[in-house]
Amino acid sequence: MKLHIGGKQEKEGWSILNIQKKDGVDFLGDISDLSQFQENSIQEIYASHVVEHIDQKNIKKTLKGIYRILKDEGKFYVSVPDLDILCRIFIEKNAPLKVKYHVMRMMFGGQTDKFDYHYFGWNFEFMNNYLLEAGFKRIERVKTFDIFDDTSSFAPYGPLISLNMIAYK
Repeated sequence: MKLHIGGKQEKEGWSILNIQKKDGVDFLGDISDLSQFQENSIQEIYASHVVEHIDQKNIKKTLKGIYRILKDEGKFYVSVPDLDILCRIFIEKNAPLKVKYHVMRMMFGGQTDKFDYHYFGWNFEFMNNYLLEAGFKRIERVKTFDIFDDTSSFAPYGPLISLNMIAYK
């Protein structure tokens, strides 16, 4: 099985886990509690703009949970707002207020509902370190995944605003 955590877009071969009951959701649940899935049962996991919604005290446990359910040689595709890029855009002297406000919302979440808050600001060093601590053996940074049409390839002000990484079990 391939699992799209936080997904909305249905795609053949992928099952969707979401914290909110929506059309197309196959599994209702929270990324920080993957106990409904057996160990070594998932071939690939995709999480675009989900991990920043985990509170800091649960990040290690959550990434270890993802590692636990992945099969050997499994892939974890993770995309988060790249705080390094967002900060550069935010502090740009000539950036319009509207752009700064939009970037601030990407940093802290849109806050449109109780799930739309960001609890952690990610950059490559933080994500790489947490993934290694969770047990992942090889980690690579990629420009895009080209799997789903989502925020992982969003570039409203020039550079991609997402940190996209693939971690291998």
